[in-house]
Amino acid sequence: MCRELPIEKFHGIGEVTAAKMHSLGIDTGADLKTRSLTELTHHFGKAGHYYYKIARAEDDRPVEANRVRKSVGAETSFAQDLSDISQMLQELEQIAQIVEQRLEQHETRGRTLTLKVKFSDYQRLTRSKTMLAPIGELSTIFEIAKALFESIDLENRSIRLLGISLSNLDNAKQSQAIQLPLFQNGNIIF
Repeated sequence: MCRELPIEKFHGIGEVTAAKMHSLGIDTGADLKTRSLTELTHHFGKAGHYYYKIARAEDDRPVEANRVRKSVGAETSFAQDLSDISQMLQELEQIAQIVEQRLEQHETRGRTLTLKVKFSDYQRLTRSKTMLAPIGELSTIFEIAKALFESIDLENRSIRLLGISLSNLDNAKQSQAIQLPLFQNGNIIF
């Protein structure tokens, strides 16, 4: 739980705020929870109210259940780093299959494909390509992801994580144009 969590790990607490909290003897979530709302607002202003609530796992922001999806993707972290390129490509194809299934599930397609690669030293890089028309078919997703992957200079490096996401989404239901008649019984329809 957040009781043992160092104060630096809390969302919204940066380096300067963490240093100030340490000077006040607040080093963990448990320390933060012992402080009163009055004390926290005295030292941190309006943000003190937020710190008081996060220490108690309170969040009264409304849940947005129907928010607009911005991307669909999948990624895989490997138990052992991959160093064989053919194995990397096999994994990439499996990830592309998952992405295709998720696109179908959400009845959408995307125009921007992003490839994410994390190396064994935790260095991360991404490569993206935007198409003119939305895509959602496995063969196209994999073909583009593979081309982006092959553009990366691996320099005999091993890979810890691979991911593919599609953004710039286009709802497949909405993308099917409906042609309405302009004339009915020889008259223009308004």
